[in-house]
Amino acid sequence: MKIPAILLLFGLHAHADDSKQPILPAEPSSAISHPADAWELTLESGYTWNIGSNTPIDYEIVPTQLTLRTPTHLTWWEDENGARLVVRGRFSLMMESITVGPESYYLGISGAPSIEYWFADARTSLFFSIGGGVGITDSTSVPGGQGQDFTLNWFSHLGVRREITQDLSLLVGAYFVHHSNGGQTDPNPGIDALGFTIGLGWKF
Repeated sequence: MKIPAILLLFGLHAHADDSKQPILPAEPSSAISHPADAWELTLESGYTWNIGSNTPIDYEIVPTQLTLRTPTHLTWWEDENGARLVVRGRFSLMMESITVGPESYYLGISGAPSIEYWFADARTSLFFSIGGGVGITDSTSVPGGQGQDFTLNWFSHLGVRREITQDLSLLVGAYFVHHSNGGQTDPNPGIDALGFTIGLGWKF
């Protein structure tokens, strides 16, 4: 009859000791990385107007780009509060609708570095890219139009990105694009168009 009582007292003592153990906070399931260290896919569109003298045609173009940005390749500068100046890779599929002009579309690819200044809150950044690539259009024989289907492109893009959810961002920017055939035809007409873009970015 005494053995069960002893076991009961031992169990109560063990339970009391357990209750004195400190309760540790749960480990986070996963650390949230800085947005500049993640992959990002953006879809941006807008409107541009011809501003150059390479052609007498007053082109108007709707530039749409599907862009993949890589994680940070180089951190140029970082302060103690978390602000960063970084360089990422940028690769774009260009899908342009020519609303005013003898051609109707332009399809191309381009690549460039994406130079980005991230504010300390890691939710807002300024970005700048300058680069180029190649593409095709449906050229015609209209004077001032593109001289052939194969066309080179060069662009610059300056804008601001603001995170609206953990993985989704809004992007607004100023956009310049140049199209020409690199002197492969004579004459060598080109397009210099300037305008704006707006879009969404998804971090993954």
